[in-house]
Amino acid sequence: MTNTTTSISRMPNPGEFVPELKDISAALFRATGNQSVPRATMSLVHLRAGQIVGNTYLTILNTGFLRKAGESEERITAVSSWQDAPYFTEAERAALALVEAVLQPAPHGKERVSDELYAEAARHYDEKALATLTIAIGQINFFIALALIGKPQPVASLADEQWD
Repeated sequence: MTNTTTSISRMPNPGEFVPELKDISAALFRATGNQSVPRATMSLVHLRAGQIVGNTYLTILNTGFLRKAGESEERITAVSSWQDAPYFTEAERAALALVEAVLQPAPHGKERVSDELYAEAARHYDEKALATLTIAIGQINFFIALALIGKPQPVASLADEQWD
């Protein structure tokens, strides 16, 4: 089977026009790289976000990160159905529930992030880790806009060419 990639990007690299993007991106990665939340958890959360918004770029990129980190195919594949999958810790489940609450509409009259969900996350993450996880969810939301609007090439590594 031949793997051919056709250009699908809608725009050239936005960093060429807004060079501050590199600084923003680097700051977000520094803020979430403080090791208070395992990198695998961050990638699971980011993968789930990509799945929720239906974005191939984010889904392939975060799948690639998880594979490079040695995560099993079962765990990677089961992120989309994490609620009933036996592969995730309670802390990972709380993180996945948190990103879902942020990205999906709340039931009518309900908060997206309920006090119960916050308490569950706080049970698994100390204050620094919970702040870091919150920033990681904000980080993926920042990149969701670029991914959905700009439609970069799906890549498994940030070292690969993403923009036309």
